[in-house]
Amino acid sequence: MSKESAAATTAVRGSTGEVFGAFLLLGLTSFGGPVAHLGYFRDAFVVRRGWLTESAYADLVALCQFLPGPASSQVGMAIGLRRAGYAGMVAAWTAFTLPSAVLLVAFALGVQAVGAQPGAGWLLGLKAAAVAVVAHAVVGMARSLASGKRQAAIAVAALVLVLLLPSALSQVAAILVGGALGLFWLRATAPAPDGADEDGVPVGRATALVCLGVFAVLLAGMPVLAALTAHPAAGLVDGFYRAGSLVFGGGHVVLPLLETEVVGSGAVDHESFLAGYGAAQAVPGPLFTFSAYLGALMPVAGSSPLGAAIALVSIFLPSALLVVGALPFWERLRTAPRARSAVAGAGAAVVGILAAALYDPVFVQGVVSPGTMAVAAVAFVALAVWRLPAWAVVLASSAAGFLLL
Repeated sequence: MSKESAAATTAVRGSTGEVFGAFLLLGLTSFGGPVAHLGYFRDAFVVRRGWLTESAYADLVALCQFLPGPASSQVGMAIGLRRAGYAGMVAAWTAFTLPSAVLLVAFALGVQAVGAQPGAGWLLGLKAAAVAVVAHAVVGMARSLASGKRQAAIAVAALVLVLLLPSALSQVAAILVGGALGLFWLRATAPAPDGADEDGVPVGRATALVCLGVFAVLLAGMPVLAALTAHPAAGLVDGFYRAGSLVFGGGHVVLPLLETEVVGSGAVDHESFLAGYGAAQAVPGPLFTFSAYLGALMPVAGSSPLGAAIALVSIFLPSALLVVGALPFWERLRTAPRARSAVAGAGAAVVGILAAALYDPVFVQGVVSPGTMAVAAVAFVALAVWRLPAWAVVLASSAAGFLLL
């Protein structure tokens, strides 16, 4: 073992309060999406605080990009786990997630109070901004996940499947088929990661196996429980847990999964859904806190905060279980060519799924007039060419809609 690795493994553990304070600051200030969040984490915990080495941090990032779920939040969980054990993991997630979740729940309560009138100018501006944000995400993901001919073919196949057979089942099928195609078709396209595993995280194999078992049982069992009980809380947990379990490629990919779950079921209307998605771009922290907004619009026992809390915990729970479950096995998994190729195929498929969502519901609902098309076009240029932050573009688009539409 190298000196750097030994130092990382034997690093002095910190306190839960220390972890909470560090991540709360990031939760209040981390604008810019998951890639930007990873940059903030590196600066805060590798450069300034020295909680882990550069190579150990790179290894955690590689693990969390390999797993389904929001990569930046999973990296935060792993850092908290490394620093202060399981309590530190919970503290890191809570502090990083809470600010944006509170803001989005407040926005949801405001939408409920005033109503999301389809013709309101501010709402039209938000929906047009959502078109630009998702289009920008599709372009960026296509460059990194579907740049080769075979990956592009998988992405297009997923796009066609989801457009022609719009349902939650078709989205899951597209990911599974993409992974299978990657396993046998992309074997030579997934380069092996560099560096050595230096996680230094106190997770035993028995604990990891229990977490993986709980993940699988909940994924398979919650749909059955929801169908048998017909209880609103069970249905809420089922939908959001499944969405959090199947997201490869970043937070934006959760959009079509959640749209199918909540809009397709009639629990949330299109206008409110896209308004919340636009608002989620304007707050710091992880995009997955969009779930808190949706949960607030789907109250449990008459309580919007309770619905928000259930949705928020449910969508992040798979990420926590997978991080703990994968850590002890990561060194072997990260060097397995077949596993990396399958993930590459699944990643290409999610590009197609997100592209399908860009068309319907985002473009269909967001561009309803020449004015909204103009706002969406300017917003896209602001993101892709001028490289303005998404939160600023969203706020400006909503203001433009209020004044002009």
